[in-house]
Formats: sequence, C-alpha cells, structure tokens
Amino acid sequence: MITAAEVKKLREMTGAGMMDCKKALTETGGDTEKAVDLLRAKGAAKAAKRSEKSANEGTIGSYIHFDNKTAVIVEVNCETDFVANTDDFKALAKDIAMHIASTNPISISQDEISEDVVERERAVYMQQAREEGKPEEIAVRIVEGRLQKFFKESTLLAQQFVKDPDVTIEQLITEMSGTVGEKIEVARFARMKIGG
Repeated sequence: MITAAEVKKLREMTGAGMMDCKKALTETGGDTEKAVDLLRAKGAAKAAKRSEKSANEGTIGSYIHFDNKTAVIVEVNCETDFVANTDDFKALAKDIAMHIASTNPISISQDEISEDVVERERAVYMQQAREEGKPEEIAVRIVEGRLQKFFKESTLLAQQFVKDPDVTIEQLITEMSGTVGEKIEVARFARMKIGG
C-alpha cells in the first residue's frame, strides 16, 4: 500500500503530478529511487507532447561570476507556478545562467540568429576555404559544416552544458521537462561583462 506521505515526498522530489507519482510508486513496489527513474524515463516522452503548450509561469535565474565582472540574468518559463517554485526548477535556472556566463552564447537557438550574422559567417568561411585552395563544390560543403559548428557553439540550446559536456542545454531542459511533466523553455537572457 502506497501512503500519501510517500506520494507527497516523490512529488516534492520530482515535481511530477500526484497521480503520476502514485502510479510510479505502485509500479516500482514503493521503491522511491526506481520511481524517480521511471518518472524521468516517461517524462522525456511527455515533454515532446507538451511542446505546443504555453509556458507563462517561471523564474528569473541569476549568476555573478567569481571575478565580479560577469553577470547573467535568464528567464526560464514553465506552465505552472507550482513547478516554478520548486528548488529543482530554480536550480535549473541558476545553472543555465552560470552556463551563459561561461560560454557567452549569441542567441537561444539557431532561429534567432539574424540572417546578416549568418551571411557574414558564411562569407568568412567561404574565403577561408578558397584560401585553403579547395575547389568550389568542396568549399560549399566545408562552409556548411563550419556553419553547423558555429550554430552548435554559439546558440544556447545546442551548447554542451559546462557542468556536464555529455548533455546539451536543450537535453538538460528536456530532461527537467520530462521530470516535472511541463513544457520548459528559456524565454530570454542578458549577459553583462565589465569592459566587454
């Protein structure tokens, strides 16, 4: 028999719904750790389904670098204030702010990079390929490859998380979204650096 206290504890640990917590505990025979893993596994699939939902609640994460010369604020949104007020969600926002301070992305995603910036990068990469003596058709492929690398290094969601390089920021958000059962997104950020 699963008690209400066990369900409440699992909900506080994961941010998942009461019924989901009860079901996970029932499926795992009351083993809290296995229930957490089960909720995480099911949650990633749910996160994809929730992509059309609106995320109008959230929190502001902030980070000031140890040298006191770089600061970041980031708005991370979710669907409910219940999730927005959990320690895990606030920790996610702080981790993203710290990541931004370290990596200085130019935008949240590739879609937000202006066409002018993309064209300037493309022109630089094409000039590099030509100076390397590459034939035109090979140069075009080289340019596209370098552009993809630029997007991966310059956009927040595609970057590898500084605390765990095996995970991108997008995967980190998807995992949290799956755990809490809500859509989570980075709405905007600002990075300030003294003299920069």
